[in-house]
Amino acid sequence: MTNSVQGIYNYTVIFEKEPDGGYHAFCPVLKGCHSQGDNFEEALVNITEAMELYIDSLLADQEPIPEENLIIA
Repeated sequence: MTNSVQGIYNYTVIFEKEPDGGYHAFCPVLKGCHSQGDNFEEALVNITEAMELYIDSLLADQEPIPEENLIIA
């Protein structure tokens, strides 16, 4: 995969262990950006790729890149 994302973006990612095995991962700031994996490492690789593709599509459509705004209390 050729990565056209330029710059460094830092976002919070939530990982949820699934009851039947594997992990679900999502980035709350990037609405609808979800992925999964059979283990944590695979979920991390998959959500990273999903986030790169998400940001690539925003850049291609000349849409603004969301800023991290998550508050955990």
